[in-house]
Amino acid sequence: MPRVICLGEVLIDQIAENMGVAYDQVSSWQPYFGGAPANVACGLAKLGTPVSLISCVGQDQTGADLLKQLGAAGVETSGVQVHPEAVTRQVYVTRDAKGDRSFDRFNGDGSTLFADTLMSAEHLPEHLFTDAKFLVLGSLGLASPQTSRAIARALRLAEKYYVKVVVDVNWRPMFWQHPEQIFKLLPLLLRHTDFLKMTEDEAKLLMRLSSPAAIAQAYSHLEGILITNGDKDCRYYLGERQGKHPIYPVHCLDTTGAGDAFLAAFIHKIYHRPLTHLADPQFANEAIAYACAAGALTTLDMGAIAGQPSDRQIMEFLAMREGKH
Repeated sequence: MPRVICLGEVLIDQIAENMGVAYDQVSSWQPYFGGAPANVACGLAKLGTPVSLISCVGQDQTGADLLKQLGAAGVETSGVQVHPEAVTRQVYVTRDAKGDRSFDRFNGDGSTLFADTLMSAEHLPEHLFTDAKFLVLGSLGLASPQTSRAIARALRLAEKYYVKVVVDVNWRPMFWQHPEQIFKLLPLLLRHTDFLKMTEDEAKLLMRLSSPAAIAQAYSHLEGILITNGDKDCRYYLGERQGKHPIYPVHCLDTTGAGDAFLAAFIHKIYHRPLTHLADPQFANEAIAYACAAGALTTLDMGAIAGQPSDRQIMEFLAMREGKH
């Protein structure tokens, strides 16, 4: 079967156990598997879609543990590089009273070399692309010159083997030494993009646009645009039509990974059907409903992976919601 390739960071989210307090007032942290591309990969594996991760971890215990967890989740890891000198990144995440996150700082100090910034373009496994259907990546890798070169090679391989490119912008300025570079690099990435996911805040900040239809007009080659907005409607442009879908309100515990679960579920839905079916407004809305349900369910547990739902859980959740109307 063709696979989905997720390319980018895998790391540890150190999530504050105390909610609603500042970083220096947190009394205990709990480590969780993280990194948006790795979260999407695990979400796809749980839904039953074959998936590989291309990444880079340090030759440390954290990196070894992450590789083990990826394998246990059903993600194929032959494309994960192990750097002999750099360390695996850890991100310290605080939460407000509603469970919404803030990214505060990394492990190490200003001189620490993180493995995810040192992905080697030469060591990308080309054979993974020969039978791939989608390549999924974000913008974080563009912040470092070496990983940026690996992304450029992955995009060339995707073009060579007719692999559709899905970009989740996932704007995190703290990962960038020079955050203003995103305004030059994101348009270059979008030239190679087929499906774009971003938050409304990202769309306004980085593109000066917030409507999926306006983005489609500016980037007419895009086949799909998804704009999420926290606890407000998800808006989308699929099959040359704009639509919106309400989010499903749940008692949220932790929003970490909700957008990644959303994207994994959307890709899973379109993976199993010809992309021409997105021209059917009913199927497009079904795919978004399925993705919104996955995002909501993920917030019921801590961390990005633990709450990721199975296909059966999503279908039961949707059936229950339909039954209430």
